[in-house]
Amino acid sequence: MSRQSFTEALSTRPWLLADGATGTNYFQMGLVSGDAPELWNVDHPDRVRSLHRRFIEAGADIILTNTFGGNRHRLKLHNDQHRVRELNMAAVKNARVEADAAGRTVFVAGSIGPTGEIFQPVGTLSHEEGVAAFEEQAKALAEGGVDVLWIETMSSEEELRAAVEGAAKAGLPIVTTMSFDTNGRTMMGITPAAFGALAASLPVQPAAIGANCGVGASELVATVMGITASRPDAHVVAKGNCGIPQYVDGHIHYTGTPELMADYARIALDAGAKIIGGCCGTSPEHLAAMRKSLETYNKGERPSIELVEQRLGPVSVLAKGIDTAAAGAARRERRRG
Repeated sequence: MSRQSFTEALSTRPWLLADGATGTNYFQMGLVSGDAPELWNVDHPDRVRSLHRRFIEAGADIILTNTFGGNRHRLKLHNDQHRVRELNMAAVKNARVEADAAGRTVFVAGSIGPTGEIFQPVGTLSHEEGVAAFEEQAKALAEGGVDVLWIETMSSEEELRAAVEGAAKAGLPIVTTMSFDTNGRTMMGITPAAFGALAASLPVQPAAIGANCGVGASELVATVMGITASRPDAHVVAKGNCGIPQYVDGHIHYTGTPELMADYARIALDAGAKIIGGCCGTSPEHLAAMRKSLETYNKGERPSIELVEQRLGPVSVLAKGIDTAAAGAARRERRRG
């Protein structure tokens, strides 16, 4: 029997469970702040494979490679810009070994994060330089054997366009998510509805679009509602942080319990998400609770923002679709007129 492809699974299954956090789990496994996690693909492959295996055992249908910062610009911070192909291919090998040993279909997604540079016209990185960097990484991930390219945590239109253009040259399906972490917008001011329209205008259409990281589970679900409202036709990703980060005894601790993340998974499904996972702070234990929650649930009615706040926590005013700055400007304009 032939193995189902990623796009076939996306079209036929009621939902797919993506994995949880990479960085926050690696810190518990010995990663030192400031070090490049991507070097672990070669230096500590046993640790990388261990986390993949634990997420698969928890029920993940999709695992992301340890390559979030695997482009030449991010690796240059560690003087490893010449190792893009080596580190990305090693990462895929680590993930592929565990996925292929799972005894069921587990898809390997090649994680592609931002360059860390500001694109022109605001910054100095040209569109062509960005495209070249993303193409280099995407082709290494494809050569390694990923099922899908997973562009994540984007904040600007310029970088998103460069990433999709570069990744498309590798010839694989693309998923792309942005991080809405600034009062319901990305750091560069993009709203969930604007992202839906932006994604629809891309020359190469992603297989799925959505949100990851951000502030917390409640804000992430509100973001997903904004995306699904503007793009009811799209397969949408919800990969939210495990509650809110808090600084406790010198460490960042996330407030989300397995129970909260199980509730988040169901509400995200009702909000229109097709791929549901966790981002920062989400452990295999949290993911197992999410899997169990989804397996015993039939999709319900679209939630209200009030229900999201009641069950998961507060949501910012902008994430509710209320732009107080714009409304204030309109009121001032009316007074002048």
